Amino acid sequence: MTEKTNRKMPSLIAYHVTEGEDGNWTRIGAAWDHEDAKGLTLQLEMIPVAFTGRIVLREPKPKQEAGA
Repeated sequence: MTEKTNRKMPSLIAYHVTEGEDGNWTRIGAAWDHEDAKGLTLQLEMIPVAFTGRIVLREPKPKQEAGA
């Protein structure tokens, strides 16, 4: 990743979401738009070990943007 990408706010936040009624959302990384708007760079801070669940990408909440 370039320094420019590191300073730019992420476009999406990556979460691992477990299955079930009490699904747990754990932030695992973030994604940034490419300058040509034809893709994303996904940076994971951790990789889920569980085989159940899914990875969900969501727009950051305003509160998260400051600390992302």
